[in-house]
Amino acid sequence: MRVDGGTRDGDTIRRMFGGIAPRYDLLNRLLSLARDCYWRREAVAQAKLPPDGVALDVCTGTADMALELARQFPSAKRIIGVDFCLPMIRIASEKVARKGLTGRIRLQAASAEALPFDANTFHAVTIAFGIRNVVDRQRGLAELWRVLRPGGVGIILEFATPKGPLFGWLYRVYFHVGLPWLGGLISGDAQAYRYLPASVSAFPSPQELARLMEEAGFRDVQFRTMTGGIVTLHVGKKLA
Repeated sequence: MRVDGGTRDGDTIRRMFGGIAPRYDLLNRLLSLARDCYWRREAVAQAKLPPDGVALDVCTGTADMALELARQFPSAKRIIGVDFCLPMIRIASEKVARKGLTGRIRLQAASAEALPFDANTFHAVTIAFGIRNVVDRQRGLAELWRVLRPGGVGIILEFATPKGPLFGWLYRVYFHVGLPWLGGLISGDAQAYRYLPASVSAFPSPQELARLMEEAGFRDVQFRTMTGGIVTLHVGKKLA
């Protein structure tokens, strides 16, 4: 199976993530030097869930964002995580059960382009490192907006390419050479970890993503970069 950054085949992407699911968490921590935990904390803090609030995490993977939502907002009524990759959902379910949170976090298989929820349901919708992999990106963004309640927030965490000359060069060497080698060595699928930098290179700029969010209906869209521009955090609102 060959996957590159321009791949827009959902079945191919699903199989790829299913193959690396058992080592996904280990590689996330290792390849980011555990900065991914910080990025998720910062993103989840923007949810500002009210008591008895409900949140949706799309492309939940192994449920790290859903678990962080539960940790930061212990009074939240319900957190739902969805992903189109069943091996990821199985691992996520095991993690949630180990934390004793099966009563608060519900996990299910679903596509970002066709969320199985009514409009105006959630106080916050999050998606971390997943919008890049959504085949029909604009439809996915529209779905995030649709299921939000008026006054709710949409939160998107995604990789970006640093612009600084020295740091940008060092990062590109690591991202395009070191990361695929190490990721392939540990996961057994070097192609999957070549897909990551290729897909980031093909992804819209932070400014363009903000524009796409506005086209989908979000308002007051703002973004900021973190860790030297490695990731961007976008936040938009559904106006009341």
